[in-house]
Formats: sequence, C-alpha cells, structure tokens
Amino acid sequence: MNLEIPDRVPVMCQMSIGHMLLQTGLSPSEFWFSSEVFAEGLLKLREIYDFDGILISLHGHSLDWKKNALKIQREKESEVAYWKNGDRTVFPLDDLPLHYPVRDTAPLSISEFDPESIPSEIDFIPVSQGLQFHLDPDHLYDIFDLISKKAGSQYAIHGEVTSPFDYFLNLFGLRNGMLALVDEPAKSKEILQRYAAGIVKIALGQIEHRVDAIKISSPYAGAGFISPEFYQRFVQPYESQIVQAVRSRGVFVYIHTCGAINDRLEMMVEAGVSGIECLDPPPLGNVELAEAKKRVGGKIFIKGNIDPVNVLLHGTIQDVERDARRRIEVGKSGGGFILSSACSVAPHTKRENLQVLARVAQQVGYY
Repeated sequence: MNLEIPDRVPVMCQMSIGHMLLQTGLSPSEFWFSSEVFAEGLLKLREIYDFDGILISLHGHSLDWKKNALKIQREKESEVAYWKNGDRTVFPLDDLPLHYPVRDTAPLSISEFDPESIPSEIDFIPVSQGLQFHLDPDHLYDIFDLISKKAGSQYAIHGEVTSPFDYFLNLFGLRNGMLALVDEPAKSKEILQRYAAGIVKIALGQIEHRVDAIKISSPYAGAGFISPEFYQRFVQPYESQIVQAVRSRGVFVYIHTCGAINDRLEMMVEAGVSGIECLDPPPLGNVELAEAKKRVGGKIFIKGNIDPVNVLLHGTIQDVERDARRRIEVGKSGGGFILSSACSVAPHTKRENLQVLARVAQQVGYY
C-alpha cells in the first residue's frame, strides 16, 4: 500500500455476507448482530483463505441487541427475527438480511428536508436496498479491539466507512436522490457536507483502534449511475475530506467503486487516495488492469481485479489459476498491487476456487 516492493504480492478479498455465512456455518442473525460472532467468522475466513488482511465491514454492534426481539426462529432457509415494535427481519443463510418494517415510510423530498436535522454523530451504516446497520455509541469500536487482540500484528486490519453519496441516496432513495442532484444541487451539497463531517469522525475513531487502512465504500459512484461531471461535483469533494483526514493520521485509505470507472480513474486519484479497489474488468466493468497500471499505478496501489462472477463463481480451479497468474504478472510490476477479487466474492463461490489465490501468489507472486 506504500507503493514499495514487498516480498510477494499480498492477497486479500472482500467477501459477501452470504459467502461468509456459507463458509463458516454461523448463525446469520448472530453473525450480523454480535461482535464476538462476527470476529470469530472473520478470523476463521482469513485462515481458510490464507489472506494477508482482514476487512471489518461492520462495527458498533450492540451487546444487548436481543432485548428488542420477541423471538428468533428458523423458517425454511432463513432465520427470522420478530421485533417488539412489529418489524420483522429475515436472515437468509446465504445473503444479506431483509428488513420488513411494520409501517412503510413515504420517500423524503429534498425540497422539504432540513439539512440541519442530520445529526453530527452518525448512528447507522447504509448497507443495501434500505437496509441499515445501527451503531451502538457505547460499543462503536469493540470489533476492532477483538480482531486486533486475536489476530495480533501479523495481518493487516482494514476498517470501512461508507461514502457520503451513499448516505444521501439512502436518505431519499435512488431515484429521488439522483433527481435531487439536478433539482437542488446547492442543498444536495449541504447534505453531503454534513454526512462527510460525520463520516470523518467515524474514520478517525477507527484509527484510534488500530487499523492499517480504511476502505471507503462507494458503489454508486461509477459510470452506470453518474457522469464524470457529477462525480466531480457530488462525490469527489466529500470523499476527499475523508481521505485527507485519514491520511493525515498516517493511515492508508482506498475507495471501493463497482462497475465502470475507466473514465474516472484519474479523478479518483485526485481525491488523494492511497489506492483503488474493484477495477471491474469486462464484462462486469470496463477496466483493463494493464491500462490502469499504466495510467495510475505509480500514484496509488491497486487492489483487484479478478472477475468475481465469470472467473471465481462460474470458473474452474484451472480458470481461476490462469487468471490469477495473469493478474499477478501484470499487476506486480513496480509493487503497489494486491491480488483480489474485483468486487465482492459471490455467496456460492466454491471455497476451492478462492483458495487458489493465495496458492498462486506463493508460487509466482514473489519479487
């Protein structure tokens, strides 16, 4: 990550919740809500795949999360939590939870929204499709201490925060949020700024609990969602604030953006990041590793970019081995390369396919 020459190419993938559940066999609800069970799973997965680092994607677990549950029971291929307020959460054995509130809330309108209503202390992580992970202010960083204590200093520990742009889209919904950028650009920026300030606090808090790097999750910042112009107006300035705050503490920071980012690689570098993750290759995205290495490789580290669908999920062991060898051959030149899946490892990816990566790095990844 420091753009120096290591002994060999490091290996570390981001895994979907579904894949982690299937490979560990842990209770989905416990894995989601319990810091101790989550830590157990992360450590077990690192061992299974011989990764050089651990990504802590959730934090702020509440110790007494069960107090709000009427019951949690197994139903078909899921665990289902019935909450005292009438809500219901379904925890599949191979995917993210699905939350069903007892009352649907109407979409917010930016014209009626007061930016000052956003608290200075952010209390949730916007995960996916309206799913939120609520943060316990009394236990914000317990998971980092657990992992650090059990893993020691042998492996890199990566924290994670979510882009202000994701919080913005979570607030208004994808459609209304995108329209708000056009209809109310000034107010949109005010909201993004308030979220950025809160996320900086979370990132700095993680640093105080021993992380070697922080990932900024920014899945909606690719060309499939916004133009380069809008990226520069509504994403880059606010992610850059997080980047600068983290790097000022001597910690590495990288951006995870899915899909097509070939037209904004340099813009991402301009945000001051240490590295970029994903760089999805065709057909999932439009980034060729050799071109990316040539354009930005001397300025940032690259984490990627094995196709998680067509190679890791649907390919054979031989397919994965060939692809990993090719990525290492292209990426390791001059250092600054971490072998990884481009985006997250899909739930039903075979364990044997993913285990190939560390093995290939041991064979051909040395400098």
